[in-house]
Amino acid sequence: MTEFALADLEKIVAARANAPVEESWTAKLVSKGQQKAAQKLGEEAVEAAIAAVVGDRGGLTSEAADLLYHLLVVLNIANIPLNDVMKELEGRTARSGLEEKASRAKS
Repeated sequence: MTEFALADLEKIVAARANAPVEESWTAKLVSKGQQKAAQKLGEEAVEAAIAAVVGDRGGLTSEAADLLYHLLVVLNIANIPLNDVMKELEGRTARSGLEEKASRAKS
C-alpha cells in the first residue's frame, strides 16, 4: 500500500478542475475564479487556526485537509505546480529559518 501524498491530491484537483461543473465541486470552485478560491483558502486557514487554538485535534486535522485542498485549487488556477512550491521549500531548508526570513525582508 502506497502512502497518499500531496502530489496525488494535486493530480486529483487537476483532473476534477476540468470536469463538468455539475459533477465536481472542484470544477465549480475553479469556474468561480481565483478570488472565490482564495477566499475559501482564507476561510479554511482561519478555521484551522481556531481549531488549533482551542485544542480541537480532530477539527484541526479536518481543517488542515480542507486547507491543503483549497491551497492546491488556488495553485491550480494560478498554474503554479506543487513542485515549484516544493523547490522553494527545499531551497529554504539550506539555511536556518531566521536566516531565510531575514533574506526575504531585504528583497
